[in-house]
Amino acid sequence: MDRRAVHRLGSPAHPPALRRRRLARWRRAEEFAVRHDITRAYGSYEELVADESVDVVYVATEHTAHLACARLALGAGNHVLVEKPLGLNAAQAAEIARLASDRGLFCAEALWTFFLPRFDVVRQVLDSGMLGEVRSVLADMGEYFDPAGGHRILRADLAGGPLLDLGTYPVSLATWVLGPPETVQASGVPHPAGVNGQVGAVLNTEHGEQAVLHTTLFSNTPTTATVAGTEGTLHLPGPFYHPGDVLFTPTGGGTPRTYTEPRTAHEGLHFEAAEVAHRIKNGQLETPLRPLADSIATMRVMDEIRHRCGISFPGE
Repeated sequence: MDRRAVHRLGSPAHPPALRRRRLARWRRAEEFAVRHDITRAYGSYEELVADESVDVVYVATEHTAHLACARLALGAGNHVLVEKPLGLNAAQAAEIARLASDRGLFCAEALWTFFLPRFDVVRQVLDSGMLGEVRSVLADMGEYFDPAGGHRILRADLAGGPLLDLGTYPVSLATWVLGPPETVQASGVPHPAGVNGQVGAVLNTEHGEQAVLHTTLFSNTPTTATVAGTEGTLHLPGPFYHPGDVLFTPTGGGTPRTYTEPRTAHEGLHFEAAEVAHRIKNGQLETPLRPLADSIATMRVMDEIRHRCGISFPGE
């Protein structure tokens, strides 16, 4: 364990109350580090980003702190991987992308789905033209949250509601497959906790493609996704954002094809970590698996959905 953090936190330059708070935070960090066999602990984010041995910072705070933490890390010269969503809105996401570009640093949104082998298969199917002219995307993501459970997703002060945590997945899929929509229609239902509880949205592109999307906190839904074209249909059984199968069914008969991947939960996070390390090692500032332009495009659509539903977040 690196004890230099204790020395800095206890510096006489800090007022006693501040020193006590920082020392308490450092002790909690040290306990976590020991429990998980991590070699260093820090009493503040400032301590962490100032450590010259740090190569990349993973921002996994509440949504409302993504922008501030990304600013801090980039300002200190660190590459960043920001947990989804990249920001609370498109303006924040664009600011983070601009800061990274200006400083010549790597930046990506940690939307783990796009880094999975399952979605590499989806890319290959789309690129091959097997689906013909893609016309429709159907996707849903719903999970029940107990109103008495105290989960952060039910807290308005932390930008709660299903859209940023759950709705990100269907919206990202739709904008990735179809591109940015020309029109967005949406309707929302409030949750007793004071956040939005449910959203249904229809996205239409200028060429006539359409996405029908749904997300909710009120119930567990199938969480499946379908991409349908004139020559075939691609189906992702739920949960579509996890590792799992990819099913292709040709239009008008023919032999279906299935790609099978073991169903695991968050063990799949190592794929995005490996991708980030690979890109940084090669001197690249982004990953083609989730370009920053795609992240910003997703946020623009979610901004419009929120506008249609009257959803606002603190700090905007």
